[in-house]
Amino acid sequence: MLTSDFDYQLPGHLIAQKPASARDESRLLMLNRGLQTMNHGQFRDFQHQLKAGDTLVLNNSKVIPARLRATNPQTGGKFEILLVEENAKNDWWAMMKPGKRARIGSLLQIKKNDGDPSNFTAEVTAINEEGHRRLAFQGGDLFSALEELGELPLPPYIERAPGASAEADKIRYQTVYASPSGSVAAPTAGLHFTDSILQTLRERGVKVCFVTLHVGIGTFAPVKTGEISAHKMHEEKYHVGEEAAAEINSAKKSGHRVIAVGTTSLRVLESVAQLHNGLMKSGEGRTRIFIHPPFRFQIVDALLTNFHLPQSTLLMLVSAFAAPGKMDGREWILAAYAEAVSKEYRFFSYGDAMFIE
Repeated sequence: MLTSDFDYQLPGHLIAQKPASARDESRLLMLNRGLQTMNHGQFRDFQHQLKAGDTLVLNNSKVIPARLRATNPQTGGKFEILLVEENAKNDWWAMMKPGKRARIGSLLQIKKNDGDPSNFTAEVTAINEEGHRRLAFQGGDLFSALEELGELPLPPYIERAPGASAEADKIRYQTVYASPSGSVAAPTAGLHFTDSILQTLRERGVKVCFVTLHVGIGTFAPVKTGEISAHKMHEEKYHVGEEAAAEINSAKKSGHRVIAVGTTSLRVLESVAQLHNGLMKSGEGRTRIFIHPPFRFQIVDALLTNFHLPQSTLLMLVSAFAAPGKMDGREWILAAYAEAVSKEYRFFSYGDAMFIE
């Protein structure tokens, strides 16, 4: 299948630029795979799509302030650093702008998020085939100092002046249940939930459990190969606790639905299922699972997700979920996206939601 098969046009005004005043004010497009129907509602009514015995699985990874500012003390050149993956303490792969001036051996001074110099420096020690720089940091424990040094790495289509989004986005670009830290992008389907909604679901007999997938920048990278099968996914770390594994296995055994909140939660569940013959097992691991049509899902029965970028692996995953084991889910999802555009749904990270059952 071609990457271009997953393209669509989106008017710019439908890209949500600002945090919503309330998390549950989003709209909800509901797709029923069996009936092939589309219905419109509000996210606050999502509870009515679930029933007692359902198990809701959310990704509790917390976004780190992964965007750093730096200067070259010798040339005065300014750099933007986006931490991508931690190799070991104070040893990170990162994306840098402008990358061409970040040569091996370059020593950079890291700025605080208020613009003042910090005690931290970073040396470029390697460059990989993707152009990412490997940085060795000195000056203390970088991970512990990120709140003072870094900014939340908002997606590039959300326009903010440096530092302007600090307070509002620190709250809005995290799920209310976020912990532990490790993601460089938010698991955005979870941004709609409030503590009140989760409590209401529990009171209705819905079981709520958490897994962890530390979202890497590769999850949102566009597919640039002509054939989607040639695309290489980045590895991401995940963790499944004993309680969550038991809850999910119990739901499947008893015939109740397992509902993934977001593509990241789904990727954890289906990654573990591939390793353990359709069962959930507790533990940690790394996954580079790439889900696209046709794909047969072993764990997830329904999916809550946002609206994704054209030609992205996330749009391909949702297309696979729309018609498991078949190739025609793409047409239905693109029709649903066209319906969302016509109704002026908001797209991407701060946008509206879709529920597929």
